[in-house]
Amino acid sequence: MRGILSDRMGAALLMAPLLLFLVLAYAWPFLGVVKWSFTLPQPGLGQYDALMTDPLVQSVFIRTLRIATVVTLVSVTAAYAITVVWVRGTPAQRLVAEFCILVPFWISVLTRAFGWLALLSNRGLINTWLQSIGFISEPLTLVRNEFGVVVGMTHFLIPFAVFPLASAMRSLDERVLLAARGLGSSRMRTFWSVFVPMTSSGIIGSALITFVFSLGFFVTPAILGGGRSVMVAELIYLRIFQSPDWGLGAAISVVLVLFVGVLMALLFRYVRPRQMI
Repeated sequence: MRGILSDRMGAALLMAPLLLFLVLAYAWPFLGVVKWSFTLPQPGLGQYDALMTDPLVQSVFIRTLRIATVVTLVSVTAAYAITVVWVRGTPAQRLVAEFCILVPFWISVLTRAFGWLALLSNRGLINTWLQSIGFISEPLTLVRNEFGVVVGMTHFLIPFAVFPLASAMRSLDERVLLAARGLGSSRMRTFWSVFVPMTSSGIIGSALITFVFSLGFFVTPAILGGGRSVMVAELIYLRIFQSPDWGLGAAISVVLVLFVGVLMALLFRYVRPRQMI
């Protein structure tokens, strides 16, 4: 009995610094933001009322949800294809897939955003090449709109979507797939009827991770959107540092954090933390 209590006390002492750090670094500042949302510029629920009735804020929330949904669908689809090659491909294919997955982690999000800006702008490589071969006469508008934002965010988030999928695929029982093939199922039917349903937990976890990251994205939408495709994170920045309207910015932040918290709760319901690596 004493041994169990001693182990629990030791674990609690080891966890205490981490819990203290989380409180000081996250919980305490968040409580300050919550206070601002109720007290600035005047005490009350005025900022939350403005949040629910302001057409600009509502349009930004709708745009954010729309972009996050598109980015999630594209990212998870691309990540699924890459993960299949990474987990079940030949050694050479696995090496190439692993290289494509890991290299983006070594490049900052800012560098990648400017890279896409150089590719997609009116005088970028893509428009210049298309015009040089006579495919188009006028440059295509590929940035400073939602298309550019989706491309940049998708490129950044695909590697994050891979790991829950890889964990789900590696935990599959190969005997189930062999049994399906032995019963006469074609390779394609086995993939859609057996393989994909058995990796559903990875798909759900990957989608939730991607969607949560998309909601709070700031750098890529600000650069590739060019102020024309403002998302929630950029709106918070504008309200706090440029308007300034600290109360409304704080209220938007609180709503975003609570929404992300609900999504994270759903994530951990379907995917355990150890399944993400």
